[in-house]
Amino acid sequence: MRHGMNIASYSEPRIQNVTVSDEFITATLKDGRVISVPLAWSWRLSDATPTQRANFEIIGDGEGVHWEDVDEDISAGGMLSGIPARPPKKLVET
Repeated sequence: MRHGMNIASYSEPRIQNVTVSDEFITATLKDGRVISVPLAWSWRLSDATPTQRANFEIIGDGEGVHWEDVDEDISAGGMLSGIPARPPKKLVET
């Protein structure tokens, strides 16, 4: 193990900033890493306007991001582990 490494900073990723393009959700982590996932992983953000995508709040000291306008939450851990959001099940009318 190298001297001066803080193991906790590697085991608990924290988001510093996030951007959402027409193709990707990209997060800059506090440790300097930049990670991206396909926009399609979030059906809520895929359907959102650019203004709604830009209106976010970093929550939990960087553990995740919340988009109030579309009620979406994405965590740094979820992005790193590759867990896309599940779309809702469509109701079947009888």
